[in-house]
Amino acid sequence: METFLAVLLMLGLIAVSNILNRFIPFVPVPLIQIGLGIIAALIPTGIHMHFEPELFFVLFIAPLLFNDGRRTPRGELWNLRAPILLLALGLVFVTVFVAGYAINWMIPSIPLAASFALAAILSPTDAVAVSALAGRVHLPKSIHRILEGESLMNDASGLVAFKFAIAAMVTGVFSLPKASFSFVLIAAGGLLLGAVLSFLLIRLSVFIRRFGMEDVTIHVLLQILTPFIIYLISEEIGVSGILAVVAGGVMYAIEKDRAVSPQYKLQLVSASTWSVLLLVLNGLVFLILGVSVPDVIEVIYRDQTLNNFMVAGYVLAITALLIVLRFLWVYGYSLWESKRLKAEKAPLKSQIITSISGVRGAVTLAGAFSIPLVLGDGVTPFPERDLIIALAAGVILMSLVIASIFLPLLADSEETVVQSAGAVYGNTELAARNVVIDAGMSMLRSLVSESPERSTQPVLLEFTDKVDRLCAARPDHDPAHEQFLRLGVEARKSALEAERTELRRIMENGALPEPVAVKMEELLDHTESLLCKRLNTQIKFSLTEIQRLFSGLFSGKLSGEEGQLALQNAESARTAKIAMCQAAVSAVSAGMSDENRLASQKVIDKYERLESRLVQGEGWSNDGVLDDDKLELKLQAIQEQRNTVQEMYQNGAINLKIAGRLRRFVDQLETSIWED
Repeated sequence: METFLAVLLMLGLIAVSNILNRFIPFVPVPLIQIGLGIIAALIPTGIHMHFEPELFFVLFIAPLLFNDGRRTPRGELWNLRAPILLLALGLVFVTVFVAGYAINWMIPSIPLAASFALAAILSPTDAVAVSALAGRVHLPKSIHRILEGESLMNDASGLVAFKFAIAAMVTGVFSLPKASFSFVLIAAGGLLLGAVLSFLLIRLSVFIRRFGMEDVTIHVLLQILTPFIIYLISEEIGVSGILAVVAGGVMYAIEKDRAVSPQYKLQLVSASTWSVLLLVLNGLVFLILGVSVPDVIEVIYRDQTLNNFMVAGYVLAITALLIVLRFLWVYGYSLWESKRLKAEKAPLKSQIITSISGVRGAVTLAGAFSIPLVLGDGVTPFPERDLIIALAAGVILMSLVIASIFLPLLADSEETVVQSAGAVYGNTELAARNVVIDAGMSMLRSLVSESPERSTQPVLLEFTDKVDRLCAARPDHDPAHEQFLRLGVEARKSALEAERTELRRIMENGALPEPVAVKMEELLDHTESLLCKRLNTQIKFSLTEIQRLFSGLFSGKLSGEEGQLALQNAESARTAKIAMCQAAVSAVSAGMSDENRLASQKVIDKYERLESRLVQGEGWSNDGVLDDDKLELKLQAIQEQRNTVQEMYQNGAINLKIAGRLRRFVDQLETSIWED
């Protein structure tokens, strides 16, 4: 029960951290979560947990790195392979060697082998922290990709170096040739095994589907289990489980791109499930870091042989050394690359950004906690184990704080980040809009092909017509067009109010059952929320919610008296809607003036078309007031477009201003779909 309450509390803190970030956006979410974790551990009867590194790696690191591997663009990583490998391999070993000797010189009580172990566990950058900072600061795209690729690869090199340093400390034996051969074997074996296992699990999913098992929940469950299976098997065999899950994620992305017929329904459920899972895992990683900090500090504080101020000084010195080493390495590579290609070297600001962005995180602390308590004789305590853990935790916090303070000052403004390949601002927005439109259209084509019912066939033409009309309109940042939209919204609000008044009159006269009227009024509220954007948000009904609203009211599939009542409800609602359309037309016509004539006439035309369809019995079904099958497909395409906008913004392809305009474009498209 205690464990359950602790997990429940931490899930609540994840939600609180994201809410707090809305009010203090200049503080990254990871730092907020670490702070909340510290508070949760300090309060009476707070959270206290035993840190198990092996469980931490398989439960958190494996799925997070698998997801990074399947989402990171492979082409861009391949183009940047030289700087990524130099950072992930070369810099790691240089850091182990230089920082190891420096730590031993600065703190003689830590033996040389243990100093190498501390330097090794401090060498990997944290993929989760890098993604969190990059998404907030909006780093230049090339730097973002280099940091992503480095953090995917250097965990393995750092942990392997850590493993051999600990072995040398525990046993007193170290062989460089043997360590080098083992590193190549562990890394190459992890990459190969991860790719093979991922391929086999993908084939298993295809095999299951061929037997007619199309239930998306089964296939999503298999996706979620994939990183755990890959990691556990790889570690059991003795190769790098971390590199294995990265390779598995990349293989998953390759197979997904090669698929002849993308399963968009599966992708929708998968994306939603992974988004929740990643939010929880990312949050728990930093909350656990925060919960661990007080225990680490307490041990150091109570140790009479250590000066607390000296420990803080060691943390600052080691953090500074890591940043300087990273800067010198990046600067040297840039200088060499410029001479080799006879081109200008990278700007100094980019090199500083890359240096500061190398934040440490969960892997570092997990490795520090995995240091054994005793040496090989089983009696002698591992020298300065508590101090090593405290130094690792301190460097993690300092690297996050430094990056959070200086990256926003150094990173380019959002207006300049988006410029690429000589594209100007307007062309970038137009190209991005085309990408968003194509994403929705491609998904809709697949969904229609997967749903061959006759009623869904016209949906693609209707959606295309909506997009064409919206694109043919003048840009939404044109003052005249903004005025036209504003007048149209006012006319629609007047029409909705007239609809609501007429609906209540019909209900009071007993011509429409109260439950039906309540549900119809809720749809009016939804339409109005789309127009008014109350609190700068939108209330979006999913198809499931619509079906829930009208469940049992219009279902013509019932038999006997219940079926007859459902048909009567549907007919009463259709008649009421016709009267509501007529009332809306009268209200808009009464408020028409020379200024709003065009906008008002457009609203009137829409209501008259809807009334004509209702009179003819079109656009109305026995199981709802909307054509549910067609609406579901359109709303799924709309959601795919929203996901595309968010993905382009996170990848640095567009800035916040363009993302906002694209979201308004998608919002307008959704509004026009709901209005019909």
